[in-house]
Amino acid sequence: MKALVTGACGFIGGHLVETLLSKDYEVHCLIRKESNIRTLEKQKVKLCLGSYNDKSSLISAVRGKDYVFHLGAAIDAPNWQTFYTVNTLGTKNLIAAAAEANPGLKRFIYVSSIAASGPSMRGFLKSEKDPCRPITFYGKSKLLAENAINQYRHLIPAVIIRLPNVLGVREQKVLSVLKFVKNRIFPLLGNGEKQTSLCFVEDAVQALILAAEKAEASGETYFVTDDRAYSWREFVACFARYLEVDGLVLKLHHWELLALAGVSELVAKLINAPPLVSTHEILTTRNYYWLYDSRKIESELGFRPEVNFEEGMKAIVCWYQEKGLL
Repeated sequence: MKALVTGACGFIGGHLVETLLSKDYEVHCLIRKESNIRTLEKQKVKLCLGSYNDKSSLISAVRGKDYVFHLGAAIDAPNWQTFYTVNTLGTKNLIAAAAEANPGLKRFIYVSSIAASGPSMRGFLKSEKDPCRPITFYGKSKLLAENAINQYRHLIPAVIIRLPNVLGVREQKVLSVLKFVKNRIFPLLGNGEKQTSLCFVEDAVQALILAAEKAEASGETYFVTDDRAYSWREFVACFARYLEVDGLVLKLHHWELLALAGVSELVAKLINAPPLVSTHEILTTRNYYWLYDSRKIESELGFRPEVNFEEGMKAIVCWYQEKGLL
């Protein structure tokens, strides 16, 4: 089977590529001129140079493929126009190319986000049937991209997968938190309540492949979680246990995290790079709940989260320690 993966240089995309190769897929990766392909060059993938704004390159990339996994997205962007151009128009252009050049495509899997649905109510799990009320530029652009996917459902068998916060190795913000904890700095994220759903990257990839291979998935939208709710501070406490950090630590309270985010954003502007953390991220982790119901994908596609939270967190710490990054 031939699969096209966009966003293959990213965190989740990289893990997806590895899993598809292990399942004997022929993997093609759509890359841009500026993409960092160092990890892809070490794997048996075929690279397709292209742009979401170049119709001919998209047609060439999708032609002859059995599956298209669209993970490419702008997550940290300086303005609405960038989010809209990359996430919304890019998605619309890609699925339009698939409809034109590959009407026999088995499945188009669009990797969306809980941000497209928006926050949940305190104490309630949000389902796929609930109204979408995104509160960020990123979420709004992803929801518009979902709408673009839905416009092609009569031509292309598409599936929308809304992922929550995804944990795993090679995720930059996870490493940033680990370095804080290693240096005995504990960011007190959120309000202390159970505010978020999550899954590990291995389970996220499992869900994407089920969405591709299961006939029942065509035309559907699914949330993916590990069926638990977490407080943001659980992450920090768990990392501290496996890093064997105890005793006297420096706790960063909400106002201090906001100040740190402000400095991070200022530095990011000076060096033209995404901020380590943004004020908006600090505010949304404290003021909102991001809890979702994954029973639909479990009942319809047989999805079962396999990574235990404690074991998954320990594996992340061990991996970074073995790599000499902690």
